[in-house]
Amino acid sequence: MKLFLENGQEIEGNSFGADTEASGEVVFCTGMTGYLEILTDPSYFGQIVVFTFPLIGNYGVFDQKEFFAGIDEVYESPKIWVRGVVLTENSAKFSHELAETSFADWLKSQNIPAISGVDTRALTQVLREKGTILGHLGTRKPAKFVDELGGRFVPSVSPRKLEILTPDNCHTQKCKKIAFIDCGAKNGIFRNFLSRDIIVYRMPFNQNPFELQEKFDGVFFSNGPGDPETMVETIEIARGVLARDIPAFGICLGCQIFALAAGAKTKKMKYGHRGVNQPVEDIQGKKCLITTQNHGFEVDEESLEKNTNFQVWFKNLNDGTVEGIIHKTKKVSAVQFHPEACAGPEDAEYLFDRFIAQL
Repeated sequence: MKLFLENGQEIEGNSFGADTEASGEVVFCTGMTGYLEILTDPSYFGQIVVFTFPLIGNYGVFDQKEFFAGIDEVYESPKIWVRGVVLTENSAKFSHELAETSFADWLKSQNIPAISGVDTRALTQVLREKGTILGHLGTRKPAKFVDELGGRFVPSVSPRKLEILTPDNCHTQKCKKIAFIDCGAKNGIFRNFLSRDIIVYRMPFNQNPFELQEKFDGVFFSNGPGDPETMVETIEIARGVLARDIPAFGICLGCQIFALAAGAKTKKMKYGHRGVNQPVEDIQGKKCLITTQNHGFEVDEESLEKNTNFQVWFKNLNDGTVEGIIHKTKKVSAVQFHPEACAGPEDAEYLFDRFIAQL
């Protein structure tokens, strides 16, 4: 099996996943661990993931274990969302005491193709030089490379209907309620809210919470895949939030949605940020955090400062890109990174407490 790239390159590897083919945007992830969380993160939908760490699968695959109402303790969703996987070496044997199956068998069970034996560091250099490009895992080069969804991936990963998640403690005491606009949320975000006794009204990407009879203490916009500018329904909901006096918080795609709703622009990054070691600076608090990230678009800083009432909150210390925004007068803020981590450092988890204190 080969990985065919849009630029004409062909990279041969050893097939160890499902016996099928797949196309998608080829991206690289620098995490040394966390492959279970990465592959089940809906934000990776539509992508072929290249792991830069040379050995993947060494601690195997665990059984799912419920944290709350279908929210798993480890996995970020019930299934693998990536289109395909590219590795240097797949660990055929696994050593973790909780592991029940191998990485390869897990991929096969979910019909995900994968190849090993690839110099992923050399491939990463190509992606850094050329930028993120479309690719195809298979035996034959496709006639053409096409993003069949035009960057509009969120409807494929967002829930179809409203679901209410109520922690046990909230059955006997009054708890705060948030409208959670789910654009492909990671389970780690739900775990953080539920463990803090927040009632979560989990909604589809196009559900306007203000059209419901329920009164909410705050609104949250989740992470998700694809081009933020295609999410016109979600952007309109965010405009409604900004027109009201209600606390709101966003993560990843949610950050871009708020920026667009306020009148700023977003732009595609050359190769994005994907990994668990991205340093960011709180430019107001003057402190550095190491963060987990997965995004291929960024908020345009010039348009944010020129056209909106938001200001830059966090910046990436590697390339200076915007990593967080905060409203000048309202209790509205958002970050481009993942404070829930999963996998990765938990330096930024306090941001959940900050938002909840505003409710």
